[in-house]
Amino acid sequence: MIGKKNVVFGFIYLMFSAALGPYVINNYYPDLGAAQAQKQTALSRLQDLRTNQYEENLEPLSVDQIARANTDGILAINKLNNARAPIDNIKARPHAHGNLEAMLNIVAGLALTFIAVSVWLKQLVSWLFIVGALTHSGGAYLDAVFGIGFLVGPLGPILVLLALLSAGIAAWMGLQSSVVKD
Repeated sequence: MIGKKNVVFGFIYLMFSAALGPYVINNYYPDLGAAQAQKQTALSRLQDLRTNQYEENLEPLSVDQIARANTDGILAINKLNNARAPIDNIKARPHAHGNLEAMLNIVAGLALTFIAVSVWLKQLVSWLFIVGALTHSGGAYLDAVFGIGFLVGPLGPILVLLALLSAGIAAWMGLQSSVVKD
């Protein structure tokens, strides 16, 4: 069964992709918690100042002190956004695409069992899905985690699109329609 390798690969790749997202976030971006705490402290102070008519310890604040408190809040928000950017990059690119491409492999593997076409066309569809997933989302993981960006390029998406096109052609050629006779 030619589609079996896609189903097996798809489930293993899905587990890997689903588990790698939280692992990378927790182990490669530890500054996130500190940035969140700093933002919370700065914004809480701003809220307290506003509530107390810009007085602190029963003393009115100068314009410079108010501006510094506002600046501290803005900088804390910016630091948090900068700490979140790599995490959002992982969630948006390799994590989401890895999950999608794993599911595509599972579906393609199952579909290949029902399509009656030549073995070489089934093998082509099968390998295009596997290699496409590894070069597309796999390369994006390597780029996000290790900075190995040369693997991220147009090859992966092109292979995935070719896999979808070839699967569509194979399905058109090889799926038998059942005719119900009265």
